[in-house]
Amino acid sequence: MSDPVATTVSPVNSHNEWDPLEEVIVGVVEGAAFPPRHLSVEAPLDQQQRQVFRDRAGTPFPPERVVAAKKELDELCAILEAEGVRVRRPVPQDQSREYGGPGWKSTGLYDAMPRDVLIVFGDEILESPMAWRSRYFATSAYRPLLKEYLRGGARWEAGPKPELPDELYDLDWSDGPEGGPGHSVITEFEPVFDAADFIRCGRDIFAQLSNVTNDIGIEWLRRHLGDEYRVHVLQFDDPHPMHIDATLMPLAPGKLLINPERVPRVPAIFKGWDVLHAPKPIIPDEHPLYMTSKWINMNVLMIDEQRVLVERQDEPMIAAMRKWGLTPIPCNFRNFNSFGGSFHCATVDVRRRGTLESYF
Repeated sequence: MSDPVATTVSPVNSHNEWDPLEEVIVGVVEGAAFPPRHLSVEAPLDQQQRQVFRDRAGTPFPPERVVAAKKELDELCAILEAEGVRVRRPVPQDQSREYGGPGWKSTGLYDAMPRDVLIVFGDEILESPMAWRSRYFATSAYRPLLKEYLRGGARWEAGPKPELPDELYDLDWSDGPEGGPGHSVITEFEPVFDAADFIRCGRDIFAQLSNVTNDIGIEWLRRHLGDEYRVHVLQFDDPHPMHIDATLMPLAPGKLLINPERVPRVPAIFKGWDVLHAPKPIIPDEHPLYMTSKWINMNVLMIDEQRVLVERQDEPMIAAMRKWGLTPIPCNFRNFNSFGGSFHCATVDVRRRGTLESYF
């Protein structure tokens, strides 16, 4: 007989990005592969990245990059454990297996970015209804952990499972003129969103519309969360929006890190907060970034209100954090950056020591 569902204190508890971190999921890169070619995948990328995805569609990521990124993830895990954080890992999936739905087929991407897939609100851990066909089964790698958390007393929820038909995508999509912001590649056919398009500040949740998150998806989450939360939709100057955490990152109550190119005006709700303009990234041009901009340098992870994980080679960001009174913890992560994320993307904070509060 299987274990009964516990009625004790939930093993899942997180309300913001800065309470003391106690347990975290860290992704894995084994088996990472370029997905089949699809317009929705190309929309958030620049022209050079799109060509790489077209040329390598359906093939594994370069094995030397996988090995290097895995080493950096292991370093991250060791640092977190040394800081007193319990680290959990997903089970790598076979991304080459074909699957599909009515009218479409696909293979997978990776299990490297749990922040894209899962989001925690208090004692609830929620699966995202993702817009990329290559991520339709993206939560499979995390299912053993989700079952464990459920049996331990957590609430396990999921957004509406999308069908991902052609009607979800604007098949005539193109960039705006002269590289300016274009409209989203996804329509309002059904609710879809990536968890990484939301940032949590206690009772206030900040969201952006993007090439993977639509308005009806945000509205679904707003209704799902109910009156305890306020969901705010922010607008930025980003020609290829996908995921908010390289644009705007609250690091502690009253401290906000912003992308100076994408956030020309700080949202009014943050009036009175200290604002740090992220220093210009220093990732070399020759370093491959398959699906992100160099501004991934601001994708940091707070262990608490003081300690922050920062890429070891990013000396300007390390200096900025120190100047701001924070304690940067360096970790090699540039090879992992190639896969499209950094410390915040590569993790999901399952448990932070704190309660639901309002900071505005």
